[in-house]
Amino acid sequence: MTPAFGAEPAFPSVRYISTNGIRMAAYEAGTGPAVVLLHGFPELAYSWRHQIPALAAAGFRVIAPDMRGYGLTDRPPAVEDYDMAHLTSDLVGLLDALGIQKAAFVGHDWGGIVAWQMPLFHKDRVEGVIGVNTPFVPHEMLWLHPVHTKKLRPDFVLNLDADPIEQMRQVYSPDMYVLMMLEGDRVDRLLVKDVSRVFRATMRKGVITQAEYQNLPPEAHNLNFLNQFAQPEPERLPGEAIITPTELSFYVENFERTGFTPGINYYRNLSRNWKAGLGVGQAIRVPALMIGAEDDVVLPPSMMEGMDTYVPDLEKHVIANCGHWTTQEKPEELNRLLIDWLTRRVLPADATRKG
Repeated sequence: MTPAFGAEPAFPSVRYISTNGIRMAAYEAGTGPAVVLLHGFPELAYSWRHQIPALAAAGFRVIAPDMRGYGLTDRPPAVEDYDMAHLTSDLVGLLDALGIQKAAFVGHDWGGIVAWQMPLFHKDRVEGVIGVNTPFVPHEMLWLHPVHTKKLRPDFVLNLDADPIEQMRQVYSPDMYVLMMLEGDRVDRLLVKDVSRVFRATMRKGVITQAEYQNLPPEAHNLNFLNQFAQPEPERLPGEAIITPTELSFYVENFERTGFTPGINYYRNLSRNWKAGLGVGQAIRVPALMIGAEDDVVLPPSMMEGMDTYVPDLEKHVIANCGHWTTQEKPEELNRLLIDWLTRRVLPADATRKG
């Protein structure tokens, strides 16, 4: 069982891995087929604390790294050090260092984007992919999915052969959160000013349902989430916290030390990633699972529609009454889906390979 709210689960000790020119911090538990858990922004390997013991107990070797730039992993200085070529090569080097030929990759938020790219660039190292909240959209054009653009620009037609940032500027206003991240270091300074507030304000549940969000006027769909940090903090925050004071302190201590710039640099490579992937086929040729969250307004379950075109071996599920932070908000439901699929699709593959 997952610990009740207020009880922090035990977390493995850190292990340092040399990979792709950096030192990566990883947390490992269990034995069996390898499952690599990839966190998003702004999170850490710690965000998988509810999944690591459950997956290990189910018969898997679980590895959760602090992704490049996060936590105890190295933070290279250049923006281009955070492009998809670096992020996926980090994971190949991680497998090499641990003596693992193939792994299933499970990714949430930005970790999901990286997980879906692994079989496109390193298929021979991938047993399967699980997207948690994050669907596969060709060439990483998540923010240009019709689910988002139809409210703001009903006439907009996505062009996979055009720069995603230039297209986003045609759809969104400049205060859309990804576009804000491209304005020098404005967002970097805004978030680091009060790190505790960032996590108090964002890691919450019950803020808004999908139905309520869809009924908002078009201008409310501009994804301008970061503007709140330029305003005084309200006396009462919407929804409920999904992390305990101890867990909040863990995030705050880490991000006060590292800042948010490395994670923001992932977004600053969208155009570079698009260009580098233009000649790469977008079919995912490994078994895949997509787990959506009903009330995630940035990555709504409706974005799953059409995924089968690119991911033919795909199973889909939606966790009800759940927002963006699925690993921490609905850990028991998520663990059940992960273990069921991995047991059916990865354990048999591992036995066949060994035989």
